[in-house]
Amino acid sequence: MRISYLGLVFIFICLISHNRINAQSSNPQSAITIPQSPKREFRGAWVATVANIDFPSVKGLSKERFMAEWTETVDFLKEAGFNAVLAQVRPAGDAFYHSKISPWSMYLTGKQGKPLDSDFDPMQYMIDEAHKRNLEFHAWLNPYRASMDTNTVTLSDMHPYKHHPEWFMRYGGKLFFNPALAEVRNYITEVVTEIVMDYDVDGIHFDDYYYPYPAQGELLPDAQDFAKYGLGFSSIEDWRRHNVDMFIGQVSGMIKLNAPNVKFGVSPFGVWRNVSKDPKLGSATRAGVNTYDDLYADVRGWLQKGWVDYVAPQLYWHIGFPVADYELLLKWWEDNSFGRNVYAGHAAYKVGVNQEPVWNNGLEIPKQVRLNRSTAGIDGSIFYNFTSLRKNPFGLTDSLRNNYYKLPALMPELAYMKLPQTEAPTIAKPRLKKKVGLRFKIDLKNVDNAAKTLVVYRFEDRKPGDFNNPENIFKVMRLNGEQSIEIVDD
Repeated sequence: MRISYLGLVFIFICLISHNRINAQSSNPQSAITIPQSPKREFRGAWVATVANIDFPSVKGLSKERFMAEWTETVDFLKEAGFNAVLAQVRPAGDAFYHSKISPWSMYLTGKQGKPLDSDFDPMQYMIDEAHKRNLEFHAWLNPYRASMDTNTVTLSDMHPYKHHPEWFMRYGGKLFFNPALAEVRNYITEVVTEIVMDYDVDGIHFDDYYYPYPAQGELLPDAQDFAKYGLGFSSIEDWRRHNVDMFIGQVSGMIKLNAPNVKFGVSPFGVWRNVSKDPKLGSATRAGVNTYDDLYADVRGWLQKGWVDYVAPQLYWHIGFPVADYELLLKWWEDNSFGRNVYAGHAAYKVGVNQEPVWNNGLEIPKQVRLNRSTAGIDGSIFYNFTSLRKNPFGLTDSLRNNYYKLPALMPELAYMKLPQTEAPTIAKPRLKKKVGLRFKIDLKNVDNAAKTLVVYRFEDRKPGDFNNPENIFKVMRLNGEQSIEIVDD
């Protein structure tokens, strides 16, 4: 995607010299200072709502408390140097937003189908507050999970189970949409369509659950479906993968048709396939579960077909772990990305609580971030989960805030989305608003409606310096159709 940034050079010698780290040459062709962090990097955090893991803190909050908790969440991420939030808005066949086809989530009010407030749209508020802080908002959906248990009495009358119980299967103590059915694929695609048509989301994000994780001693209840729909497939496993492929391809095509500016990303289990299962393409791992053979999700194939714009594998192991080495898997996903962006998923939830010694000194994830940056084709990080970041175990979040995320980062470009490049606006001369402090107002004319972000650079000379050095980024601001922008040094 060609991210639409509007560049503006400010000449501040005295006013902001105290903010500079290294002075840049006035000649753009001269030697360039190498920044400690990349100018473009995805810095995201997963905020889980299922079972109120991260947010909201409990079911049944008032609208005011819900708003306060979300504001605290995005303030925390912004202050720590993040530029994206991946919020779980469909945790279990339900919704954190106004929907005509899905019931309100029980994790909002404690009762599925009951709104938090009749005139309040939680996700709209979440999007608006994220964008005010220039955080991308990726709507995180669990596509197939229909309920965290099998007690259908508690389901809302609006839940699809009440109208189409034949769409569902029980497995592992939970209720799932049946991936074998075209009706299910169409319904969930409609769920995604509703979001991208009604809300200004930056991305649609699916997690690692497709067919459910194996439950010990329990077989998936789809033998009759295979007999009915599996003609032409040599195995039930290939047929299951085909079912998920059909769904991912359908969602991808819908997004590209109706909302081509919205990114479509997936976050699979970190091992696609062990080398023992696939000597040619598999990774040199010995994981007990893998996404291809156990969850029937051929994520590598989706990347190869261009169905997803980014992949965020959950690499929840440490560097050198014999069964699933973080470094080995990072390189495997980069080698098998087919040019799509790769964001590494980090196990912040393990720091300080996992029995393996490597997770009890606070050094592992910073090492992983450094490894990401030194690996060509790795474009950023996503951390699970927000609660762990907030707890700041062994100073993990402090390390990000004060070191790795100290300088701002623009979003990675996704050129393969093939969006039209926006035209630069006409920019009037900045006007100083106050004699004390740094407060300027600029007027923009002929602003392209597709432009989303204004990037303000500052240099000490009258000529531009190095635009690739994030040290020279003064401010990154979200555009919301304004023709006049006030810029404050905060």
